[in-house]
Amino acid sequence: MKKFNRLTQGVFAAFALIGWTATLPGPLSAQVGSSERVTQQDPPAAAPKGLRVFYASHSLMWYVPKPLGEMAEAAGIEGHQLVGLQSLGASRTLQHWNLADDKNDAKKALKTGEVDVFVMSPISFPDEGIENFVKLGLEHNPHMRFIVQLSWGGGDIDNQDFPNGAFDNVDKEKTTEQLKRYNQRNIKAGEAQADAINEKFGNGKKILALVPSVQAMVTLRSKIAEQQWPGLTKQSELFVDPVHPSAPLEALNSYLHFAVLYGKSPVGLPLPEMLKNAKREAWNDKFNHALQELAWETVTDYPHSLVKEAEE
Repeated sequence: MKKFNRLTQGVFAAFALIGWTATLPGPLSAQVGSSERVTQQDPPAAAPKGLRVFYASHSLMWYVPKPLGEMAEAAGIEGHQLVGLQSLGASRTLQHWNLADDKNDAKKALKTGEVDVFVMSPISFPDEGIENFVKLGLEHNPHMRFIVQLSWGGGDIDNQDFPNGAFDNVDKEKTTEQLKRYNQRNIKAGEAQADAINEKFGNGKKILALVPSVQAMVTLRSKIAEQQWPGLTKQSELFVDPVHPSAPLEALNSYLHFAVLYGKSPVGLPLPEMLKNAKREAWNDKFNHALQELAWETVTDYPHSLVKEAEE
């Protein structure tokens, strides 16, 4: 595993309110005499402050809030609060924005000024609803931060094309070469919109982070294709239908969200309920640990997550 240190101090001064800090203490070896070594370890980092979070979600994210809350509790994070979850199937963020005011819990929550982080899951980018919610949120809480999930494509197509042809010929057993090209156009479009919003509303800071859900899924599927992921023999085992995730992919995505939200590694957290309830012998603590490591490595290697890997 790579070692990870604190993010740049100046960035975290700006993010102190919501606790987007990332540390993973690593062992330091000190030479004693000519042949004896002792190992010292940095003291555990203090748990970040709990955040008040609202989700405007489609079905590829609406399972995240519950396990993430359990992860926060297990990690010793006090004060984590799910303010609300607004669920619309197969929805673009603009559909959440356009929901009638009397039914729009997302707008109501932002107008209270009592949301620290607002989490969205568009399908294709750009999505006008993202900027609309950012503007509204900042009007009522200028210290807010925003998170956007980069979702995998429905039916395995690039989400720039969704839903056209999504379910005509779904192939879940892709080659590693096919997976390298997976959803790349939509990822680039999402990054471009994130950059534009941070430039327009950030006042020199980055206020919107991306969750690399599709990138982590591609890595996992590539490992399965190469028969390098014990407990999974087919890529299709990650799905319950052409779109929706099974327990391992749900767990992986929840760990990604935890890492981006709190800037904290999920490695070492207990086996989540979705893996327990699956009752698969191979989906055990070791399997879970590997998913956690994959989530943390993906997030820290991805600059748009705003969880940066410091130099070793």
